[in-house]
Amino acid sequence: MVDRQRFRELCKETADASIHRDSIGTLGEKALHAVLKQYFEPDIKKHEIRVGSYIADIAADNNIIEIQTRAFNKLRGKLTEFLSISPVTVVYPLPDTKWVLWIDILTGEVSKRRKSPKRGGIYDAIPELYRIKPFLSHPAIRLCIVLIDVEEYRYLNGWSEDKKRGSTRCDRIPLDITEELWFSSTKDYCRFIPPGLHDQFTSRDLSNIAGISIRSAQTTLNILHHLGVVRRTGKQSNMYVYQRTI
Repeated sequence: MVDRQRFRELCKETADASIHRDSIGTLGEKALHAVLKQYFEPDIKKHEIRVGSYIADIAADNNIIEIQTRAFNKLRGKLTEFLSISPVTVVYPLPDTKWVLWIDILTGEVSKRRKSPKRGGIYDAIPELYRIKPFLSHPAIRLCIVLIDVEEYRYLNGWSEDKKRGSTRCDRIPLDITEELWFSSTKDYCRFIPPGLHDQFTSRDLSNIAGISIRSAQTTLNILHHLGVVRRTGKQSNMYVYQRTI
């Protein structure tokens, strides 16, 4: 169950600890990662625990929790070892509502925040989930996609005239939590199949109904096919035709 009050309190504590605003990006641990560790395990003695050859973000009650904000390919070695020892929960935060602030790299001046018109959703997780696709069917793994409201700080160091395209993200400051989506079994991945699809469908159909790109739809169905959530029944032109199995 989402504990919004506690999450907000942790966000405030993190801000008060000088990870916010003027000292943005100056600490070794990013703000979002720090807040989520406290949110999922208040006892700091259970943070940063050596398990085998790696350091786990959280190790408590016969469960390892890894908080991964990006680059899931870096999780492969950890998951291989951790899953041979203990159940593992992978926590992946995604922005629901995002405000963007720009940092002038010469003066350090921070712009006023602007609300991004794009809302986040679970399909944003697909590129990263693909990187750990072989592990998703393991009986000892769980996934928690956490939808949050954030302020995103970016350096004005991009290649475009306004320095925004290709810019570097400095940090994401969490403000609120809106939802936790848990995936504990293969059936839970049916969330990626929206209502409105016909009994048999293609990646283009999924793209149109879910409002995502063809590439994202193809990758989604690749993962779901690996998990056995859908099966291929044939081809339509150059696209596979899929059918739900669950």
